[in-house]
Amino acid sequence: MQDLSTLFSHEHQTNALSRPVQAASSLPDPDLCSLMSTRESLLIGALPLRRAMNGVLQIATCGLTDADLRKLRLRFGPLDVWPVPRRTFEAAIIAQSGDELALAAENAVPAQLSCRNFNQITPKVWVCLSSICVLVLAAFLIMPAVAINGAICLALFSMLAAQILKVAAFVASKTNKDPSPVTQSRDAVLPLVTLLVPLFKEQDIANALLSRLKSLKYPHHRLEVLLILETNDAQTRSVLEGINLPKWIRVIDVPNGTVRTKPRAMNFAMNFAKGDIVGIYDAEDAPAPDQIDHVVTYFSQNPEVDCVQGILDYYNPTANWLSRCFTIEYAIWFRLLLPGLARLGLPIPLGGTTMFIRRHVLEAAHGWDAHNVTEDADLGLRLARQGYRTEVLRTVTQEEANNRPWPWIKQRSRWLKGYVITYLVHMRQPVLLWKDLGAWRFVGVQLVFLATILQFSLAPLLWSFWLVLLGMPHPFPTLMGDFMVWSVTCAFIASEMVALLVGWVALSRSPHHNLKIWVPTLMIYYPLGTLAMYKAFWELLVNPFYWDKTMHGKSRPDLTAHKAKVRRLRKAA
Repeated sequence: MQDLSTLFSHEHQTNALSRPVQAASSLPDPDLCSLMSTRESLLIGALPLRRAMNGVLQIATCGLTDADLRKLRLRFGPLDVWPVPRRTFEAAIIAQSGDELALAAENAVPAQLSCRNFNQITPKVWVCLSSICVLVLAAFLIMPAVAINGAICLALFSMLAAQILKVAAFVASKTNKDPSPVTQSRDAVLPLVTLLVPLFKEQDIANALLSRLKSLKYPHHRLEVLLILETNDAQTRSVLEGINLPKWIRVIDVPNGTVRTKPRAMNFAMNFAKGDIVGIYDAEDAPAPDQIDHVVTYFSQNPEVDCVQGILDYYNPTANWLSRCFTIEYAIWFRLLLPGLARLGLPIPLGGTTMFIRRHVLEAAHGWDAHNVTEDADLGLRLARQGYRTEVLRTVTQEEANNRPWPWIKQRSRWLKGYVITYLVHMRQPVLLWKDLGAWRFVGVQLVFLATILQFSLAPLLWSFWLVLLGMPHPFPTLMGDFMVWSVTCAFIASEMVALLVGWVALSRSPHHNLKIWVPTLMIYYPLGTLAMYKAFWELLVNPFYWDKTMHGKSRPDLTAHKAKVRRLRKAA
């Protein structure tokens, strides 16, 4: 057996990643696992290693208090205490109990609120699905005109519902005031904030990420950043091994499991998080340097708020046409719709990043559904069901706009697949959902989730009315007279006008006023979402838990954005 002094040598302690599994795997004696549960070890910061020949129990400690040490001596007798760096301590925990923690991370959310059984369809469900498919097919074969008109009415209804929601959000939304700056005295104890940063094959952007994290102004002694790394991600690991990470940034290795998703990785990392407030960042994020200060102040000034969602924007909005449209879409969503939904008291589908939540609230909600590929939207709905309050905070994180057509479709198909899964999970028991949310918020779920799914699915039926404007007959067999056809056409055009208005208003609330001339081109941008929707339906059948990874670091920040940043820095200086 290797000497402990060698295993915990200074060289081992200061290694960037501490060689977690390889170096720590020989430390704990498996026979001592029953002495202390993994949860207790993490809670008090003590891990039994082995019992010496003289009966003395050797333990590794990290942050162990004198009071807990006295309790352990009363419990186990004489102790040989080995203080170790937190990275080494956590590596030893993972080496001993990583598989156990990984399994718990996959099943954190109760089964009735999780989608993990979606690939285990029972015979009863198969009969129901098959019957629905047969009935729909028979309707189109036997009564095509009736079926098509029914589909057109459904498409029209979903379109009108979505536009009504946009108008209501536009009327309800107002520009939120920035929270006051942190005013605590030097002697005040700021809350500890944990930032979870899941990484997978992010070798191209790891250095930029660390630079952006280090620019955060929140006191680093009250901040911990967990870089969550999949065990088999050799590419990102090789980059991080060459970086001397500060003490407040640590790497958490996630063992392999039955799925490999961002929510599973975050559930696993929460075992090692110490913060009172937990935030999420993606690898390509560039948060405002004072963002954490604003979040902490907002929580302290609003104790009734349990979760806040920041605004997401792009640092490459003018890279090409696709990035311009994506930027407009994000402005609509984060600067108009989400604030409007919050003011209307409706459930908010959270974003996958720049979301901050009180730790006890996250634990009460059982964390994230490890199998849901839009874990953010699902968590937002579960928080609403449990009566927690979410608000939108006007603090901005910039991201990289996915501006290549096929990667854009793949990313959007994952989001839409997750929307379908989230909706089906929570509508398993619609009566219970109604009781949890109330009538108003239940209707809001239908407007946000169901209307989105139907809009993208049935959009081609509405596109056909463009032909009527061009003087051509409607291409589908219809039971509607000329008046009704023109009425539907006018409703379709009015919907497009609302979309233009919402786009212009949203851009007026953003720094991207120069993109207003591109808002009309959204009419040829959104059809890409329909392609993504059909891809999502296919994946829902064959691989519902597949996480279609978006590669980052493919588009540099715009030169104009860089110049603006330089001007701000010079002005501040």
